[in-house]
Amino acid sequence: MVDWQDIQIFLEVARSQRLTDAARRLGLDHSTLSRRTRRFEQKLNTQLFERSTHGYHLTEAGQQLLAHAEEMARHAFEAGESLADKNRQLSGQIRLGVTEGFGTWVVAPLLAAFCERHPGITLDLLALPRVVNLSRHEADLAITVERPASQGLIISRLCDYRLRLYGSQAYFQRHGRPSRLAELGHHRLIGYVDDLIFSEQLSYLEPLLDPAVVGAAPHFSIRSTSVTTQHAAAQQGAGLAILPCFMAEPGNPLESVLNEEVQIVRQFWITARQEQRRLARVRLLWDFLREALEANRALLMGESRELVLPANSV
Repeated sequence: MVDWQDIQIFLEVARSQRLTDAARRLGLDHSTLSRRTRRFEQKLNTQLFERSTHGYHLTEAGQQLLAHAEEMARHAFEAGESLADKNRQLSGQIRLGVTEGFGTWVVAPLLAAFCERHPGITLDLLALPRVVNLSRHEADLAITVERPASQGLIISRLCDYRLRLYGSQAYFQRHGRPSRLAELGHHRLIGYVDDLIFSEQLSYLEPLLDPAVVGAAPHFSIRSTSVTTQHAAAQQGAGLAILPCFMAEPGNPLESVLNEEVQIVRQFWITARQEQRRLARVRLLWDFLREALEANRALLMGESRELVLPANSV
């Protein structure tokens, strides 16, 4: 008979793909987890993982077991939640993954009201310059810049937001202010590191820098994987940067240029696994975010400089 603890260990290693990460999540030391994994394979008389310096990757047999193990974990999770009383369902932990800039500048300030309304809930906010993987159980909810394609997820369009091309007065004084798109080839730019962009939705500059339009090859003074770093560099006059209006407009010494030619609108999507979306506390946060961001549509679209904070009362 298969031991449930063996299944839990198998799932964590399969999701993490690294023994050190799985050991940390399970509260076990590395060597113990390695022994337990090999013992489980011996018990099944089947190799579940291909081991290499790049981590643990499922074999074909491991992939087959993963589908059954995920189903077992889902039933165990739902059974535990169904036995919990109503008060407990409005307490506990929610892990929310969100892109770095949006999480820092918009979501974090808004969540203060949610925490005040629901003091029994603990929020883990993962504001990262990458996509949070719900399939690996990195978070309960995710806000992403592109619509996820994974199966078994509940997905909803959360809001639109606008981006513009910004520069500081210090930059304009030293290098001038571009009056048309064709002049960008003669300006210093700030952007993402091309081969490290985690979403094609962040490739803002490429369509604007057509050599047939801008003439000279663009010069990037600074490139970074972090939009917060790009924002800071633009403030200090390092170059021109395409930034979300919700970052660049409120209280910052940045001015937008070429507004007629640089019109960029993107979307944020909110996503959860089906079993997580059914939890009362997760539904509360999902609905709260939708309402709070609808109230801040003007800020997101660059029509206001003020973040509208929800009232703390229910």
